[in-house]
Amino acid sequence: MSTWNGKIHLAQFLVHGPTFHSIAMWRHPRTAAAAYDWTRPQLWQHIARTCERGLFDMAFFADLNYISDTYKGSLEPALANATQAPEHDPIPLLSYMAAATSHIGVASTFSTSQHHPFYAARMWATLDHLTAGRAGWNVVTSINHNQDANFGVKRPSADQRYDRAHEFMEVCRKLWASWDEDAVLMDRAAPRFADAAKVHRIDHEGRFFKSRGPLNVIRSPHGGPAILQAGVSPKGQDFAAKYADAVFAIQPRPEDAKAYRDSVHAHLDSIGRDRRACKILFGMQPIIGATEAEARDRQAEHNALIPVEGGMAILSAHLDLDLSRFPAGTRLAERNEPQLQRLRTRYLASDGTPMAMEEIAQRHGQRVGLPQFVGTPQSIADQMEAFMAHVGGDGFMITPIDCPGAIEEFVDLVVPELQRRGLMRTAYAGTTLKAHLAQFDEAR
Repeated sequence: MSTWNGKIHLAQFLVHGPTFHSIAMWRHPRTAAAAYDWTRPQLWQHIARTCERGLFDMAFFADLNYISDTYKGSLEPALANATQAPEHDPIPLLSYMAAATSHIGVASTFSTSQHHPFYAARMWATLDHLTAGRAGWNVVTSINHNQDANFGVKRPSADQRYDRAHEFMEVCRKLWASWDEDAVLMDRAAPRFADAAKVHRIDHEGRFFKSRGPLNVIRSPHGGPAILQAGVSPKGQDFAAKYADAVFAIQPRPEDAKAYRDSVHAHLDSIGRDRRACKILFGMQPIIGATEAEARDRQAEHNALIPVEGGMAILSAHLDLDLSRFPAGTRLAERNEPQLQRLRTRYLASDGTPMAMEEIAQRHGQRVGLPQFVGTPQSIADQMEAFMAHVGGDGFMITPIDCPGAIEEFVDLVVPELQRRGLMRTAYAGTTLKAHLAQFDEAR
């Protein structure tokens, strides 16, 4: 067992659909036995309350605005295997989940590529008010041609997408600050609701956007939502270093995770930003058993539910590259196509040897490149502690193999073990998502 003496932040990964990272989740026997109905909003309130009981920082939704036809040029593989399809809009769930809880953050992905910053700034400022500072925005630029087609736009280059995203965020920041903190007077006798001298137009005119302002939402006492990001490329890490309160990272092997953390910290250092200001949460998929043997049996049961076609469909979608064009047994690590480079760490086995495409695809269908931590609650806590000791970082984004049972098990069995070891909070110190992310800063 490691002697790592940090504190672990936890977030719960969710998708407003039948599958999350595991495309087997919708057909897993325990999901079926739970009468899982992802269209029922009460389910999401239950998950939020469960994660709040586990003192998680946040419940976090990924989001896509398309059904992928990348694999074989057809929608059929994605729909047959529920490869993150269908997927309902998670934004309406955030305030619904916040209404059933009092502390846990509620966060969602929202792309900068198909919207205007005024709309985004207004929506996120409103959510920040409705959740009393518990909203989080995962900022993405979107890379799939299916999403571009749905919005009728042509995808720009990666450099241009991030240049646009930087300006998008700058406009949002200006709009969130367009009301001074003391602009609202509420003087009923005068009558004078607000001091117009303290509400400002932003008159932004840039390369990509024009916006006069001001925002027609009063200033949030929290200065806008917490900003999350999941950039892998140097451009993405530049963006995270400048704006993000937390980064979500998927790295299958500890050595790759450490290299990623070191790279993000180098980007933070380069702009003079405190490393503690941007937390790094690494994805993990826990599989819990009463014994090690039971946990391994559960792992085998789950992993066997992934059809190769489903794995190929979701991997093709995430690469935006049709893998059916390659011959069976192709080692993706040995290919040079530009689309393949972003996920290169997913193509290696635990010992660093390149895997065949089909094995990569099945693993992608199981967990989208996340490491599986398998064992008893005590041994999973051991693995989490050892990972943090090797990698550093600030915590984990948890993804389940079935729902909601795997989420409940982790909260009821693993969280108490982490608390017993002094690795996790035993109470919230604040009431906002930004406060949760900053809770342990003084100890670092």
